[in-house]
Amino acid sequence: MSYCINPLCLQPDDPGNMTNLVCRHCGSDLLLQGRYRVMRLLSDQSGFGKVYEAYNGAVPKILKVLKPEHNSKSRIIELFRQEAAVLSKLTHPGIPQIEPEGYFQFFPRHSKEPLHCIIMEKIDGLNLKQWMRQQGNHPILEPQALKWLNQIVEILHLVHQQNYFHRDIKPENIMLRANGQLVLIDFGTARELTYTYLAEIGGGGSVTKISSHGYTPPEQEKGYAVPQSDFYVW
Repeated sequence: MSYCINPLCLQPDDPGNMTNLVCRHCGSDLLLQGRYRVMRLLSDQSGFGKVYEAYNGAVPKILKVLKPEHNSKSRIIELFRQEAAVLSKLTHPGIPQIEPEGYFQFFPRHSKEPLHCIIMEKIDGLNLKQWMRQQGNHPILEPQALKWLNQIVEILHLVHQQNYFHRDIKPENIMLRANGQLVLIDFGTARELTYTYLAEIGGGGSVTKISSHGYTPPEQEKGYAVPQSDFYVW
């Protein structure tokens, strides 16, 4: 099936669009960037965007699309584009891979406003919250805990070396590949560690707070997050 991502399309999941190049209901392109065919909606509860499964030929991908109601909010668009920028600088099996032009804009038929899109590697597996639920929420054994701790520390070290920190470390944002490799996802709230940022928090100022109940360190709750804050949950 081809899924139409035009938010105004009345039948986005029409099976009749299977091999079409344009949606037979709204006329929007179904082959994004000339190569990505969207197959299904995975979630519309993912922060500011919707998440779809897409394919580049036979290769599965994840497509994130910013919800149109945020098009007038420059800060949200900036954070959305930043995710693609951060991922493009990082190469590691514990970080989703993104193509050089992973961020793009798509204009549905007759729309003057673009849809902001990010296309990236699809990680096959469960996030740690789902995995724990599948295991009956039993405590994991120490060797497994140490293995995961080493992996996430290595991933965060790479992120911090690029002068970014994640700011939203929690089980839902860590996926487990079939080979046992952890993958840190959702870099939409990552923050660049600039001199301006350090001067701002060093001078008593605060910045936008990112909070996930039970996983956010006290200093981040107060708007003073630093790279070390990423290790709080561990």
